[in-house]
Amino acid sequence: MSTIGARTALSGLARKLVQDGVLKIDVAERASADSARKKVNFVSYLVENKLVDPTVLAIAASNEFGIPLFDLNALELDATVTKLVEEKLIRGHNALPLFKRGNRLFVAVSDPTNLVALDAIKFHVNAQTEAVLVEEHKLTATIEKAIAANDTSMRDLGGDADLDNLDISAEDEAAANNAGDSEAVDDAPVVRFVNKMLVDAINQGCSDVHFEPYEKIYRVRYRQDGVLREVSAPPIQLAGKIAARIKVMSRLDISEKRVPQDGRIKLTLSKNKAIDFRVSTCPTLFGEKIVLRILDPSSAKLGID
Repeated sequence: MSTIGARTALSGLARKLVQDGVLKIDVAERASADSARKKVNFVSYLVENKLVDPTVLAIAASNEFGIPLFDLNALELDATVTKLVEEKLIRGHNALPLFKRGNRLFVAVSDPTNLVALDAIKFHVNAQTEAVLVEEHKLTATIEKAIAANDTSMRDLGGDADLDNLDISAEDEAAANNAGDSEAVDDAPVVRFVNKMLVDAINQGCSDVHFEPYEKIYRVRYRQDGVLREVSAPPIQLAGKIAARIKVMSRLDISEKRVPQDGRIKLTLSKNKAIDFRVSTCPTLFGEKIVLRILDPSSAKLGID
């Protein structure tokens, strides 16, 4: 009788896990009580303490509440949507806005009973919220990625004083500076941002740097060991200035934005080290995509033999 009574006292998801044999009833009771006392999401508590596999937990929640399970790896985050909700709410409720359709905001949660999160976000953005069930470990990783992308801005360059004074060699740079668009060329934060991206890429042993404009976002990606990974997401409004700065550095025509161009940059890091970049631009629907190939002789550790 005590077992039945304890079982009926459990929440829907905890009861489902006990019925499926995933959790023992005493463990479920203790986890439910501890998560409530610590004001931690029940699903987050289970995963954090390694009591249940995240995928098994998500499938159980999907079956219990009749909500389809969504794979976060299949979605490319939209920064304009994730920025609708402040970081404090996202972290506090372990919930991330994914996409918006009309006045409906779809929010990723790992616990379908997390109604407090949906209500808080609904009030914050003044839109109807709808839960999207995802796996806890993927949600945590995606939240960190979204917040890191949203935090990437020109403010991050404040401590890098040397970024203003890098020696960039270009035979016709003076002529390029006179070609127009002086605002883009002389914008100090943009100069520092581009310099930082190039120096970081060299330090990390990357082979390519991709500057990519999209309809609502702008991203910078490094190719390292053949794999592209996103490292920065500056404001989309700076797309034109970033492109203009790179084209000036590589002696390209900054007034020509409709045809591909190729150029070179020589970046002198010290008296004994200079790195060459091969620059290729390509016009796209939302601006110019630029790829820089890093030509660093010292990175070739192995000989031909």
